[in-house]
Amino acid sequence: MPVTQLKNYAEGKWVTAKKEGDVLYNAVTGDAIYTASSEGLDFGAMMDYARKVGGPALRKLTFHERGRMLKALAMYLLERKEYFYKISTYTGATRVDSWVDIEGGIGNLFANASLRKQFPNERFYVDGDAVKLSKNNTFIGHHIMVPREGVAIHINAFNFPVWGMLEKIAVNLLAGVPAIVKPATLTSYLTEAVFEEIIKSNILPEGSLQLICGSARGILDTIETQDVVTFTGSASTGQKLKSHPRIVSEGVSFNLEADSLNCCVLGSDVKTDMPEFDIFIKEVVREMTTKAGQKCTAIRRIIVPANMVEDVQIALGKRLKGMVMGDPSVEGVHMGPLAGITQRNEVRERVQQLAESQHIVIGDMEHFEVVGADKEKGAFLPPLVFLNSDPFKNTDCHNIEAFGPVSTIIPYNTIDDAIALAKMGKGSLVCSIVTADDEIAKEYVLGAASMHGRILILNRDCAKESTGHGSPMPLLVHGGPGRAGGGEEMGGKRGVLHYMQRTAIQGSPTTLSRITNVYQQGGKQHETIVHPFRKHFEELEIGDTVTTAKHTVSEADITNFANVSGDNFYAHMDATSLEGTIFERRVAHGYFVLSKAAGLFVDAKKGPVLLNYGIDEARFTKPVYPGMTIGVRLTVKEKVDQEKRTEDDIAKGIVKWLVDVYDETGETVAIATILTMVKKLDRV
Repeated sequence: MPVTQLKNYAEGKWVTAKKEGDVLYNAVTGDAIYTASSEGLDFGAMMDYARKVGGPALRKLTFHERGRMLKALAMYLLERKEYFYKISTYTGATRVDSWVDIEGGIGNLFANASLRKQFPNERFYVDGDAVKLSKNNTFIGHHIMVPREGVAIHINAFNFPVWGMLEKIAVNLLAGVPAIVKPATLTSYLTEAVFEEIIKSNILPEGSLQLICGSARGILDTIETQDVVTFTGSASTGQKLKSHPRIVSEGVSFNLEADSLNCCVLGSDVKTDMPEFDIFIKEVVREMTTKAGQKCTAIRRIIVPANMVEDVQIALGKRLKGMVMGDPSVEGVHMGPLAGITQRNEVRERVQQLAESQHIVIGDMEHFEVVGADKEKGAFLPPLVFLNSDPFKNTDCHNIEAFGPVSTIIPYNTIDDAIALAKMGKGSLVCSIVTADDEIAKEYVLGAASMHGRILILNRDCAKESTGHGSPMPLLVHGGPGRAGGGEEMGGKRGVLHYMQRTAIQGSPTTLSRITNVYQQGGKQHETIVHPFRKHFEELEIGDTVTTAKHTVSEADITNFANVSGDNFYAHMDATSLEGTIFERRVAHGYFVLSKAAGLFVDAKKGPVLLNYGIDEARFTKPVYPGMTIGVRLTVKEKVDQEKRTEDDIAKGIVKWLVDVYDETGETVAIATILTMVKKLDRV
């Protein structure tokens, strides 16, 4: 194929660099296929454009609108996946490798789109619960979170040119922050192909995303306080960037996700005839060979009981011998080349360094076969397994990473030894343990967790549906301490909040109710002439309240509720059993109090309220005895918009109500948040 110059996307337009720049090669054939350069780009202008155009446009949207935007983009890209698969083969990726990168990345868009339901249909987020700051509750505190008014700069690694971009931008876009994407030059052609389709879709507001193919040297000179920088790659490069003067002086948020020496532990309970042994061997081989071992989560250290070393070595050898290496476009090939000759040479150097303190027991770096390709022209390297018989003394395997299909078998004697060896990696993105003994699993997890960002526990119960050791999930955090960078990304809602500013606000309950659009206890309530259950979703206002008639609780109420519910707990039914309890006499059921409260506040006629959706929280704060009189204040606490699932679906939303049940002294005896589904006036 002819050599093509990659384009950059800056300030709303595609830009071809003034110079061709770096030559990029087909990892399989070694042929030149692209050039990449950022020569002539004005990084400062790109940053300003994102701040002044992309940021305001995104911040005008609510979480729900941004989420629907991500869903539409995911569906658009999924329709074009075969085009991406074709280009992905140039990186040396097999179909399975590409699936992880391409559809895994698109899956992140879908996952983050679904997160919109965990946020309000607002441009801000209310974090946690209110804090009482005064005796009479006239002065309270709360926390809100708003999007940072800066730019997310994503500096990504070469091994996942699609997933690396999409998993990051999904989060910053949902948060309402624009981004500039800087893929690793080596495989930037695949990123550019996906990015071009994103721009063609016209789904995102202008200024939301920009792309740099080639060097981004100097971009950090333009960052400001509200910006966020993320880096995925080597620990040494990440540390240099993290110490950049502007990062320090501007207090810029910097997330570092570095390669790490991840491990997989075989439990001491596992024998060769157990399903867990096969699970272990399959997991290690998969992590060594997927993406040719070029994964920041790949298994670099295989920690096994000393008496199982030979069995593990034999089993790994047999399975790896069956792995066919070659051109990933050829049917039957399991593993392709590394991403480029430079990467292959770097891995070979690391292998030679490791060989000084341990020896290869599986594989030969010089003698191997490939299918459908020339192993000298392509960036091929066979799976290699070392054995380190004295891992507490020979520590290179805990410090040197060969970023390819290379791993080391490490023996241990006790579970404490296994934990210590795992932690000798000085911080990892992930580790795993395969065991059928939950006590061993618990001991390992509690011992190893402080030095790992994620721990997978595998056994026969979960292996079939497990996503595997090396698969970070959108709704779980990805990152790790120490060598792994000390960062954290993804993690569902947690990841979104990284791109937002948390601010404590203080004031009266009424004022904070108005600011947050969530009723705060003690705030002014608006008694309405029309019962709130007669109002449609749009007509209800935060603070709308109905104060009900009252009811005096009798012993008959308690007995009848026990008969209906079957709840004959002694405190309700046996006055002779109350000695030594907190109760003075028979006490009403807490659920009777709430049920009676519903009977008091419900407007029974057909209206906009479609159904009771549930209870978020309920507390019984004071015993209710026969003879006590209760009343209810029902207040609109929060409104949560709902999307129509189909065209014929009823337009509706969820209303959260504060149910405050009080006695004749005015003291609260029960408090709850109930939810109702309420019809809208609007049919859209």
